[in-house]
Amino acid sequence: MAVAHIEIPIDVLDSARLSVQEVKQELALTLYAQRRLSIGKARELADLSLWEFRQLLGSRHIAPHYDESDLAPARQIGLDHRSGQTFRQGPVAEI
Repeated sequence: MAVAHIEIPIDVLDSARLSVQEVKQELALTLYAQRRLSIGKARELADLSLWEFRQLLGSRHIAPHYDESDLAPARQIGLDHRSGQTFRQGPVAEI
């Protein structure tokens, strides 16, 4: 994967009281909130797991963005977002 580097003077980081990791997280949050990055790319930029990034979004009161591809896994397990009921699609294995 190709990587871009940004130079930030240490005195700017010191003035902002931010580490390099925190700057990456702030950038990821901002770009996600502006809908410029998907949650996957934003969490990658922030160097966080998906769970950690979602926790960070919640702590900042940033609502998650969903599109059709995000909803596909919920459809696979059979979650009906309108009623909260689960339903099954296709054959079901008996245990």
